[in-house]
Amino acid sequence: MAESDIYTGDGTVDIKGNPAIKSKTGNWKTCPFILGNECSERLAYYGMSTNLVNYLIDRLNQGSAQAAKNVTNWSGTCYIAPLIGAFLADAYLGRYWVIASFSCIYVLGMTLLTLSASIDGLKPTCHDGKCHATSGNVAMFFVALYLIALGTGGIKPCVSSFGADQFDETDEKEKKRKSSFFNWFYFSINIGALVASSVLVYIQENVGWGWGFGIPAVMMALAIVFFFSGSKLYRIQKPGGSPLTRLAQVIVASLRKYNLKVPTDKALLYETEDSESGIKGSRKLDHTKELSFFDKAAVQTQHDQVKGFFNPWRLCTVTQVEELKSIIRILPIWSSGIIFSTVYSQMSTMFVEQGDKMDPSIGPHFSIPAAALSIFDTLSVIFWVPIYDRLIVPLVRKYTGHERGFTQLQRMGIGLAISIFSMVVAAVVEIIRLDRVKKHNYYDLKHMPMSIFWQVPQYFLIGAAEVFTFVGQLEFFYDQAPDAMRSMCSALSLMTVALGNYLSSLLVTIIIHVTTRHGKLGWIPNNLNHGHLDYFFWLLAVLSILNFLVYLCIARWYKYKKTTGGFS
Repeated sequence: MAESDIYTGDGTVDIKGNPAIKSKTGNWKTCPFILGNECSERLAYYGMSTNLVNYLIDRLNQGSAQAAKNVTNWSGTCYIAPLIGAFLADAYLGRYWVIASFSCIYVLGMTLLTLSASIDGLKPTCHDGKCHATSGNVAMFFVALYLIALGTGGIKPCVSSFGADQFDETDEKEKKRKSSFFNWFYFSINIGALVASSVLVYIQENVGWGWGFGIPAVMMALAIVFFFSGSKLYRIQKPGGSPLTRLAQVIVASLRKYNLKVPTDKALLYETEDSESGIKGSRKLDHTKELSFFDKAAVQTQHDQVKGFFNPWRLCTVTQVEELKSIIRILPIWSSGIIFSTVYSQMSTMFVEQGDKMDPSIGPHFSIPAAALSIFDTLSVIFWVPIYDRLIVPLVRKYTGHERGFTQLQRMGIGLAISIFSMVVAAVVEIIRLDRVKKHNYYDLKHMPMSIFWQVPQYFLIGAAEVFTFVGQLEFFYDQAPDAMRSMCSALSLMTVALGNYLSSLLVTIIIHVTTRHGKLGWIPNNLNHGHLDYFFWLLAVLSILNFLVYLCIARWYKYKKTTGGFS
């Protein structure tokens, strides 16, 4: 039997550092541990975050706008922190050890959060439905919250990439399964979210916040158990050294040689002589003509050697140059996800506050918390993932001939289009709600007689958009990233969620400042019955349309990367 039939061809190793054996490691056999880990972790995350805006309002006495901004700022940090975990994974530790170490920080944060909501002296004191929080209560709460942000951020960019690493890039059969893995990975996320947005939100509203935060803490501990249980079966990609250093070297070398002319024959550019790349865990990349200024870094001169060795700050390989080009090409596609993430962030802020003013009752004896309506987003994802994977892809494949049905860029574009309709529906629901408030003088009612289930379509549409855009992004950023920079590119993908949350927070701040002048209540007052939240949703719909049109131009320009040779 040939060695290529025994060992993986993508340079992965097992937990002991030995070359990974195909029959004993990776593939679908490792997925129950990775998907179980992700499902439990997402249950923990959404279990404490879905209803967070109401905890800030009810327990910490923050106004609607201030609570929304704090949630979006924290959520944004959760999606900025992946840059830290991704860098450590790609450069030094590898994805396995980053997941293991940051999970411990995550559990610590969850534990402190539970204590801050359940222990006398640490939790706010409440009497007759009104709560008072000391500066110490608030401080401990936010310390715990941002420890969770660091923990979840550290593992976010690594888990999906680590799961994809279990499928050998050089094996055609395994490579085809990788696309399906991303669908089921996102499916597992939403199974966790389903429990969080239904059971845990109900517990928080009706049993107590101590239990409501304590159960997610236990689930995070269970996520760690899932992860370590599969250790003997995992394929581990070796770290390739600092990606930021390699990118900086290309930029510096190009600037040093700004006056040189790039030869027309690409064979004259510097590259390692053997078939493997000089970067660990990476294949060579084909030379491309675009962004030719950076090719100057691969032009050899007599000044490039120092004591018989090439100075990497003066001469870079073609593959190293193409790494930088790949990142630059990805950035416009990346930027298009920011507005989409702004729309997505409304589920945990403005959708909840909109729902808080509507009738939550189901029959005479049961009420559904507004935050629990995100369950319909989750159900939408759970509905669409298998439909997409098992029905849409095979059907579309017959017409396009593309293995995935839609290309990654087409898939993301469809999701961007669907998100526009979610904002339009949210705006129409708010127009109808405010019309009834005005007509029947419901201004001071806590819950007006209009069912909260009017919000279901806007949640369901966002769920459908997620299946196309977010899952498409997961696959796109893994596939189009240079081999040794996959965690970093996954972090870039997640960073759009952070910037989307920050943009949402910025828009709310600007709108409040502009619309509350001269004694006016503005679009988003504490009592939304006196406001115009529909204007905010229309604004997001317009921004989404503009974003979609720009995306179409960017997608037409984009060229997919091409690799050559084997893994180093």
